[in-house]
Amino acid sequence: MRTALTIAGSDSSGGAGIQADLKTMLAHHVYGMSCITALTAQNTTGVTDILEVTPAFLGKQIDAVFTDIRPDAVKIGMVSATPLIQMIAGKLKEYSAERIVVDPVMVATSGAKLISDDAIRTLQEELIPLATVITPNIPEAEVLSGETIRTEEDMIRAGRKIAKDYGVAVLMKGGHRINDANDLLIEPVAGDASASNETAYKETWFHGTRIDNPNTHGTGCTLSSAIASNLAQGMSLQEAVKHAKEYLTGALAAGLDLGAGSGPMDHGYLINEPTDDMLYV
Repeated sequence: MRTALTIAGSDSSGGAGIQADLKTMLAHHVYGMSCITALTAQNTTGVTDILEVTPAFLGKQIDAVFTDIRPDAVKIGMVSATPLIQMIAGKLKEYSAERIVVDPVMVATSGAKLISDDAIRTLQEELIPLATVITPNIPEAEVLSGETIRTEEDMIRAGRKIAKDYGVAVLMKGGHRINDANDLLIEPVAGDASASNETAYKETWFHGTRIDNPNTHGTGCTLSSAIASNLAQGMSLQEAVKHAKEYLTGALAAGLDLGAGSGPMDHGYLINEPTDDMLYV
């Protein structure tokens, strides 16, 4: 069985963070492991408190995983403190981690910053360059590129800049602000040494189906962990993104409706329906 590690915060309501990642990995037949960066008290209506782990303890968690069950892929979610980001980056380099998916959670779709400027700089300088692919939303892509993004052409221009500046592939999530569920993957392709030797870019649009479902808690976590799961199984990046988007669409279309706010998706929609011989209390 292939393995994957999620490094992220815990969501007590189970819809995002570590819990969403592990559910997603299980749905993809990948053995999931976790290193928790923070505990949160939250539900579908919001977050009421956060308790971060110490950098030393986070490092111990990562050591415990890599020295016993080495992950075939690593997904990194929201990390809000500079020392934690530095610890993660140091450990990934120490263990020569592969197939790293970074969901650079910095800015909400509303435009509000979720982590400090100092933590953003550390993310940019130390963690993002280690990634195989990053999965920013439009506001996050604007921070990383320094560009204003209003159109699909803007997405292409900003995505190329991010890919060039950080040396990583970029999956830019369009969202309702530009083109609903259509995402853009930009992959750096090495230039011809006999020519200018400049980096070229391969651009692929993934056209999603818009699902009329207000319960979208944890969509970013789910997409990035699905990509990591697919990479762990040996898929190419394009295949991994394609199948991850299909999974996310299905989880939304299942129509799970829990909680008083923006509820979670049905991460287990691919699991067989309950049978008569199952016991219900």
